[in-house]
This record gives sequence, C-alpha cells and structure tokens, in this order.
Amino acid sequence: MEQTLGQDSPPTSGPVDKSRVLDIKPLRSLSPVFPSSSNGAAPFVCFPPSGPFPSGFAPFYPFSGSSDSGNPQTPFSMPNQPFGFATPISTAVPINSYRTANGDAGPSGKRPRGRPRLQRNTVVAEEDGFSDEQEQSTQYSSRGRKIKSMTPKRTKRGQDMNSTLPDVDTDAMVNNILESFQHMKFDASGADGDRDTVENILMINNLLRRKIALIEDSKEATSITKRPDLKAAAILMSKGIRTNARKRIGAVPGVEIGDIFYFRMELCLVGLHAPSMAGIDYMVLKTSQNEEPVAVSIVSSGGYEDNVEDGDVLIYSGQGGNLNLKDKEATDQKLVRGNLALEKSLHRGNEVRVIRGVKDPASLTGKIYVYDGLYKVQESWVEKGKAGCNVFRFKLIRVPGQPEAFTLWKSIQQWTDGITPRVGIILPDLTSGAENLPVSLVNDVDDEKGPAYFTYSPTLKFPKPVTSVEPSAGCTCHDGCVSGNSNCHCIQGNGGYLPYTSGGVLVSQRPLVHECGPSCQCSSTCKNRLSQGGLKVRLEVFKTKNKGWGLRSWDPIRVGGYICEYAGEVVDISRAEDENNNRYIFDATRTFQSAGDLPGESNEAPKVPFPLIISAKDVGNVARFMNHGCSPNVQWQAVLRGNKEYDLHIMFFALKNIPPMTELTYDYGMVPPDKVEQRKKKCLCGSPKCRGYFC
Repeated sequence: MEQTLGQDSPPTSGPVDKSRVLDIKPLRSLSPVFPSSSNGAAPFVCFPPSGPFPSGFAPFYPFSGSSDSGNPQTPFSMPNQPFGFATPISTAVPINSYRTANGDAGPSGKRPRGRPRLQRNTVVAEEDGFSDEQEQSTQYSSRGRKIKSMTPKRTKRGQDMNSTLPDVDTDAMVNNILESFQHMKFDASGADGDRDTVENILMINNLLRRKIALIEDSKEATSITKRPDLKAAAILMSKGIRTNARKRIGAVPGVEIGDIFYFRMELCLVGLHAPSMAGIDYMVLKTSQNEEPVAVSIVSSGGYEDNVEDGDVLIYSGQGGNLNLKDKEATDQKLVRGNLALEKSLHRGNEVRVIRGVKDPASLTGKIYVYDGLYKVQESWVEKGKAGCNVFRFKLIRVPGQPEAFTLWKSIQQWTDGITPRVGIILPDLTSGAENLPVSLVNDVDDEKGPAYFTYSPTLKFPKPVTSVEPSAGCTCHDGCVSGNSNCHCIQGNGGYLPYTSGGVLVSQRPLVHECGPSCQCSSTCKNRLSQGGLKVRLEVFKTKNKGWGLRSWDPIRVGGYICEYAGEVVDISRAEDENNNRYIFDATRTFQSAGDLPGESNEAPKVPFPLIISAKDVGNVARFMNHGCSPNVQWQAVLRGNKEYDLHIMFFALKNIPPMTELTYDYGMVPPDKVEQRKKKCLCGSPKCRGYFC
C-alpha cells in the first residue's frame, strides 16, 4: 500500500514512499507523511542544544547530524605614505561654506497554478548553506588540547624564521580570557540571559577566535583546515559559556533586532538559532492528543534581488532534496522535519525568528547574519524547482511595529549605488577628497547646516619637526612580516606575533602595537600596516537629537575592525589645560577602563611612550565627532610605526560587532579626582550603565 502526497485521505499502514509528491497543491491540503509507530512514541524527537545527545550527535552539531571530527574535546591597497611631521599635510582642506572642493553644493509573465503571484518587493531565498567569512574553510577538527607549533617557515626569498612559535595551551588561554570577565557569572546550564550576558559571551568568543586565528595564521598549511570560529565555539560550549540554551518561540532574551553575527555558531551560543548548518530550527510541542513540531527560527541565505525595497516579505524554500549539492542527484523535497514544522507553524500562527544572510561589503566571499525580527508563516505551496523537482515554498510576513533591520541594509545599498538619495544630506564628502572614501555630512533632525569651522586633516600634525639622534632602522621583510620571525624588529616588538589576523582585525587590545614604519622594506600590503591604508568603511557625520554631531558607519564593522585615526594637532599639557572646555581633546594620559571591563592582552592599561595630547578643535578628521559612551562600542589603541617613539598614532577599533547606522562611541576616560568637578559634563549616552557625566 502507498499513500501519495496530495490525497485527502489519511495515511494508511504499511510502507510509505515519502519521496513522492505527485500533485502540486497548497501545503495546507497535504497530510504529513511519516512511518507509524508501534509503541505509540512520537515520530519527531527534538534534543535540546545542551544535551543529552543520542549516539552520533555531538553538542557542537545540534540537530544536524554527527561531526566528522567526532565529539569536540575540551581544549581549547593603499600605497604606503611616510608620515613626516616637519611639513604640513598636503591634503588638509578648510571647510568654509560646506561645499565640495570644486565649489558645488551638496546633492539635492504567467505563474504556475497554485502559486501566488510574487510581489515586486519580495526576496526569494534558498535554504542557507554554511558559508562564513574569510577566516575559515570548509572542514573542522578540534582534537587535542594544544595548538602545536609547526616547522619554521621560510619565505619566498629564503628568509628564515629563526625562532619557532611555542606550543599554546588553549586551556590557559581560555582561563586568562575569562579572568578578564570576572564580573560575569556564567550558568553552565545555559539559562536565560540578558543583554550584558549576550554581549559578554560574544566578546569572549570573538576574542578567543581571534587568538586561535592568529596562532593558526602563523603556521604552515596542514591537513587540518583552519576553522577558528568552530574551535572557539566548541571550547566555550564545552565549558558551559553560552546562554538561552532552552528553545523558545518568539524573542530571545538579550538579543536585539538588527544585531549582526559573522559566524553561524554565534547564533547558537546566544540561543538565537541552534543548528550549526540547517536553515530551519524547530521544537516539539505537546498537544492534548499528540506532539507536533513547530518552527522557531530560520536562516535565509538572502541576497539583493531586483533591488527590493520592502524587506517585510520573505519567500523561503524548504530543506532537503539535495538541491544545493552538486555531487548528488536532486530529488523531491519531503514534508518532514523543518518543512513540516513550518507547515505546522502556518496553521498554529506562531512567530518565527528570521535571520537573514547578507553579503559582507568588506569581503568578496563573506556573509553577515542579520537578526531581522519576528515573522509569521502566511502561506505555503509546492512548485517545480530549477532542477525539475518539487520544492516547498513558504511565504513569511514580518510582524508590524518592529525596528528596522534588513530594510535598513537595503536602503544603505541604494544610497551607495546612487539609486536613491540619502535624506538630509548636506555634503556628500566633507573631507573634499582628503580621505580615500567619502564621508557624508547629514542632518535629518533640524535646520543646522554643519559643525563649526575646522580644517580637515587625515593625520597628526606636530607644531615643529621632531628629530631623533637614533638612526632609523626598519624591518627587511620584503615579502611581508611573518609571526615568529626573530629578525623582524616589528614582530618582536609585538611579542613575536602579528597584532592582526589574516582577516585584517586587531586580535586584542594591547598597551602598544608596533606597526611597520617608513624605513621598513616591506610593501604597503604587509599585514603589519593595517591602519595605514586610510578609511575602510563608509562613515557619516550626522546630527544627533541631543548630543550635537556624531559619527556612524554605512557599513557593518566587525569586532576588531579598524575604523579611523584620531587626527589633529599635538599639543602640550599647558595648552590642554587652557582648553579644558574644548570637547575636541584626546588625552592619552587619562585613566581608562581596566582590562576587567575591556578584554585585553594583559592586565596592563593602555599606555604610550610619551604623554600624547591631541587637539582637533581647529584641525582634525572624522574622529573629532565621535561622542563619549559609558558602554562604548569602540576602543582606542596606541600604534607606533617603526622604531621612532615619536611616530605614534591613536587608532580606533571596533569593540564589538557594530551594525550599520549605529552611533560610534568610545570612553573619553577620567581626569584626576581634583579636576573632575571643573570639567564634568552631563552624559547623555543613554546606556543603562551611564555614570551620569564625562570629562
């Protein structure tokens, strides 16, 4: 006997061919197909992410089958320009009437039966595959507690790394990181968290991942491919450092709409989406008579199709059928597992979390996952796919009244492509070409036409030439600096490692980062010149509602990503004292947050070789508009270029993943107690941890 999908009668006993979908009808008219159980047990079993797990399942691969590597163990192009201080910066331009350099003002068919017509503003998305960004490949192995050192590497020109990198105990590495979060208490059961818990777990995961990536970047290629994201997440999950492990319908505590993630495992760590690969996450609900699966979240691979303006509708393809596997024959999709769960959610009307995968503008192959909020399944049907097999389609509609997320990404893409103008724009580029990327000046709040007059300069200016009696000697790494090279002064100044990963992010905050300088023989593409290529994200100076002018980015910024330098005039302490009411002062001598609040390389606070004080009141760049925040998303890092102690710069890096159009803030630091009252200003950062004032 055989029951065919599309017939109205209930399934009969006996063998069932679940691969047959003969009639193309709306799914609500179809009967779910599964073998009957002789003992009355439910045909669907849903294991919680924290276990227990059946044979063949591992905590690292919940709901997606066994890992090839077994259960994880508990281990662990811009050209270089010399920056001389004796001559003025040639690219500095005055901003007078807020016009550009040339004086111009700113810019003002038939459808298949049974399938509903797709609206113009609709995204059609396939089930998500596993495609994260450039720091990873396609396989993973986490066996062993130590990342072992490799044979010394030789460069193309025969340059020998005389010192091998030592073995790294990842247990100790993790413990050191956790010590910097002593104020956080983690529940090993993965209980419900809050915003602080979510942010701290993501910060710990990202810091550990970057350290693992740095170590693996230092090695020769081996048979074990590099997946630092999977290794870091496996370590943390094995230690119970996760939150919201209990599956739920609806919002997840501590996760906000618009949050971005660069790796699928981050979704799992915070309880947003449990499967590490499958696009549909579901749970089993008990009813009066039986149990049925319902969808709780989906990950859509997404895409920018037909310049969609309205991102509130999603047409989602079901899972299965080998549709995306080139080495397997495509087959009809079946009404089981995630597909059945989405169909049940259609009838039940429950909310489903939607995470959209969008292209990372900083990477040709990378992807960013955006939490787009809650949707409801409105309709479902079956149609023939590109391979000629039957595919399930689900139409999801976004629940009204939620903050913008994916639609904002679409708007920014249209601004960038010139399809629609940015509302409120005053100047398309307030730098008048001084930066390699334009910086918009925008006011959509009131009628103010711009900030007070200042001269734009992309780097530091000293009042007089700085001379040194010491000879200027740079590295001789013609093919670029490599971790572990004892002959490279720049690498040894950083403790033997590059301060940046191959993905171009700062590994962790350090007392001082040594970059290659003007006397170094390496090229402009050397990994140790990260901050010397100009702006890497499209920034915007905008008018805030109550804090004057602020700074934000059109592009997403990943944790550790470079943002900009603090440019201006280097002044002495006496002038800084005279300008105590000047908000455009950066004072590296102030007291800043300790490593217990900001995860760092050590317990040492940021420090510089000499008391650097920068005034951006008259001369400066975009950094002068960055406001104070008591819960900042940006941190500053002292960077020394070459071996001259006066070639020092203050660079800003992302402290966490920053979604587009989020205001960039950093902690201005604290002055000595006896000067607090005379410099105290009311803080309007709006953070739950706001201390009420800044200096």
